Order: sequence, then C-alpha cells, then structure tokens
Amino acid sequence: MARIADRLAELGFELPAVAAPVAAYVPALVNGNLVHTSGQLPFVAGELPATGKVGDGPGLVPGEDAKEYARVCALNALAAAESVIGSLDRVTQVVKVVGFVASDPSFTAQPGVINGASEFLGEVFGDAGKHARSAVGVAVLPLDSPVEVELVLAFA
Repeated sequence: MARIADRLAELGFELPAVAAPVAAYVPALVNGNLVHTSGQLPFVAGELPATGKVGDGPGLVPGEDAKEYARVCALNALAAAESVIGSLDRVTQVVKVVGFVASDPSFTAQPGVINGASEFLGEVFGDAGKHARSAVGVAVLPLDSPVEVELVLAFA
C-alpha cells in the first residue's frame, strides 16, 4: 500500500497540527501495540466549523454537515496518533472507532454521522481500516461541538 501520507494527499488531505488539549489529558497514549486517542473535535485551523446540536430544522447542524465533521475528527485523531508513534505507516489495523454526536432529541441517525469517520478510515487504510465501532447520541459535547471521535489503532 502507498505510504499513508501519500494516500492522504491523494484524497486531498494532510495531517493538521495536533489539537491542544482543552482539559487535563494527552491527545494520544500508547499501551503495548495500541495507540488510544483522546476524543477529537472537528477543529480546522484551531476553530470549530460549527457548533450546536445535530438534527433537522432551523438552528440545527444538518446530519450531512456533521458527517463531514466526523471525517475531520478522524483526521485530527490520526494526527494525534502519529504524534506518539512517529508514522502512520506503522498502523496495522484500525481497531475501534467511538463517535459521539450532540443530538437534537428527535435525531436518531448517529450511525450515519459517524460513517464520515469510518468511511474516511477505510479510504485511508483499505482493509486495515475495517473496525469495530460505537455511535452515540449525547446531550452536549465540549465547546458545543456537534461531533467528537476517538480511535484505537494497532501498530507495529
């Protein structure tokens, strides 16, 4: 497979700087052959592109927009992972994706939103991007973000 940096470039992405923690934690931590990322928000150049609840209707973040933000969260999580393992070329498997969606009470399409992260990881890693996953609706996320994603990656 192509180098991961090359694959990201083919997809039109490059790894951003690791987002600074907004509380008392580290962006990623290695334990054995696994790297666990902290929950990543969809920061672009240090700013959230949108805030609020995901749902249908005025004043809500549309599900399709939130799906794109989940992709951005996954990209930010990859940056965090690379910061502790040196190179994403070392990743052998995306093990788990956990996604949180700040949801309007009537919104039930959390899996579709988190597909943004899952599909992106499949595009980047191919078969090694297949993973177990949770997609959870929550009342609110840090900084009023509409979505947050964390990863567990195996590496060699």
